[in-house]
Amino acid sequence: MTHETAIAIRGVSKIFGPVETGLKALDNVSVDIRRNEFFTLLGPSGCGKTTLLRMIAGFETPTNGAIELDGTDITAEPPFRRPVNTVFQSYALFPHLTVAQNIAFGLEMLGRGKDEIKATTAEMLALVRMEAMAARLPAQLSGGQQQRVALARALAPRPSVLLLDEPLSALDLKLRKQMQIELKRMQQDTGITFVFVTHDQEEALTMSDRIAVMDAGHILQIGSPRDIYERPANRFVAGFIGESNFLDGTVLAAGPPARIALGGGQELSIDTADSPAAGQPVTLAVRPEYVLLGAFDAPGSLSGRITNLIYFGTDMHCHLTLDSGEELVARIPSGLSGKEGLETGAIAGVSFAPGALRIVGA
Repeated sequence: MTHETAIAIRGVSKIFGPVETGLKALDNVSVDIRRNEFFTLLGPSGCGKTTLLRMIAGFETPTNGAIELDGTDITAEPPFRRPVNTVFQSYALFPHLTVAQNIAFGLEMLGRGKDEIKATTAEMLALVRMEAMAARLPAQLSGGQQQRVALARALAPRPSVLLLDEPLSALDLKLRKQMQIELKRMQQDTGITFVFVTHDQEEALTMSDRIAVMDAGHILQIGSPRDIYERPANRFVAGFIGESNFLDGTVLAAGPPARIALGGGQELSIDTADSPAAGQPVTLAVRPEYVLLGAFDAPGSLSGRITNLIYFGTDMHCHLTLDSGEELVARIPSGLSGKEGLETGAIAGVSFAPGALRIVGA
C-alpha cells in the first residue's frame, strides 16, 4: 500500500446466505482508493456497489478478504470505531432539532468542547451555505437544503472518509445538477476522501476524480472520467457509460492499421495494434458525437439511410441504417443540423473522427 492510499480493499467477497448456495454480491474485489479523491462506484442495480460501500462503513462483514483504512486493518471493527461517516438516500435529520443543532449533534456525542462545537458548526454552515437558516427546523427546508444539512452533519467530525449512498436520487433534475457541483466543491474544500455510489453516469462523470465501473460483483474498469468514456475496457463499460454505437465485423488484417469487414461487403480501417488475428469476429464501439455525416459517395465512407431525426435542443440525434443492416446514431450540434440533405429517408455518407473507433470484443 502506498502513502497515497486511504482505503485498501483486498480480495473482498460477500456471499449472502450459505457459502455454497448463497447470493454472491461481491467476487474477489480489490481496489485502492486514494487520499483526498472523489471516488465513485458506478453500476446498475444489484452490481454490488452499495454492498461494498456498506462494508467500508462496517455495516456488512466480508465473507473473504480485508479492508484497510490508512494502513490499519478495519475488517472486523464495528462502525462506531471507524473514522468514517455515511450519507444515505434518506437524510435522517432530527425533526425536533434546528439546522445548527443537527450539525452539532455528532460533535456533542463525541464529547467535543463547547467552543469547538460552536466554531465547527459555524464553519460547516458556511461550507454548505446555510448560515441564514441555522435556526430553522428540517420541516422548513427544501429537499436540497435538507441534503446540505445532512452533508454538513457528516462532515463536522472531520472523518477520514465520507461515504455517500446515492444521496442525490430524491432531488429533481435541476437541483441534482446544482448539487453535483456543490458536492465536488465541498470535497475539494475539505480535502476529505469521498466514496460515492450511483447508477447515474452523468453524476459519475461530473464529479469524480476516478470511477470504478461495476457489474455482477466485479470491478470491470477503474479510471478517470475521460479514460472510462473515451477508452472503455469492454462492451459493457462502453454501453453503460454514455451512449455508444456497436458494429459487428470480422478482422481481415490485424495491422496496424487493422482492416475490419462489416456485413454487406463494407470495410473499415482502424489504427490499432490491439486487433485480434485475421478471421476473428470483433465488435467496434464509437460514440455518436464522433459519427460524421457527408455525401453518400464520399471516398472511404460507409453508406446509410436516415431513419429518424430527434431534436434535443443542443443537438440533433440522427438515426441511420447502414447498407450492412447495422443501426447507428450520429449526434450533430444544432447549429449544423439544418445542412442540406439531413432529412428522413435521405442517403448519407458515414465516416468517423480519427481514433474514434475502438475494438471492445465480439
